[in-house]
Amino acid sequence: MTPRATPQEAWDELRRGNARFVAGEPLYPRQDVERRHELAHAQTPLATLFGCSDSRLAAELIFDTGLGDLFVVRNAGQVISDSVVGSLEYAVAVLQVPLIVVLGHDSCGAVRAAIDSTQFESPELPAHIWRLIAPIVPAVRRVQREAGLPDAAGVDAERVGREHLHDTIAELLHSSELVSAAVEDGRLGIVGANYRLAEGTAIPHFTVGVAVDA
Repeated sequence: MTPRATPQEAWDELRRGNARFVAGEPLYPRQDVERRHELAHAQTPLATLFGCSDSRLAAELIFDTGLGDLFVVRNAGQVISDSVVGSLEYAVAVLQVPLIVVLGHDSCGAVRAAIDSTQFESPELPAHIWRLIAPIVPAVRRVQREAGLPDAAGVDAERVGREHLHDTIAELLHSSELVSAAVEDGRLGIVGANYRLAEGTAIPHFTVGVAVDA
């Protein structure tokens, strides 16, 4: 694995690792004692992954990577915040990663909570949970509007998840001049993907910057 890979090379490496994971043939690379010692004083990750905190989205397992390969940032529903943007900027500016993967998934609890919270007479959520999922609500409303539904109860959760994935990438680019500039300069690619829990497949839906083969 080349530490200073191009965005395309980084995505291809992750795709190969995901294919091994799906096939049940993981290599569990770079997880030995020598690798641990090698990383003791510095890191040069291949990519950054910003994903949901769901316990089923263990990034290093999904992409069959090892120690020091992924710089991982996670919160429930992969929602953009100041701390997330700061962490991603650190990865781009200091660690010089060539790729950011934003990873959502089906059956997301945060997406479900956002849908449920917008239904008529929905119970009030604890304040911190509401603030976390509030950025997902615009995606719920859009899907509800486009489907012509009077209430959010019948909206397609997977469609909401894809809309939110798109919103997350758009908000990242809007919030961070550093990330946007790296994309414009061709130093950084962004892939928005959805992880299928049953199949184990990370399916790309959106790409930004350098053309990343999906």
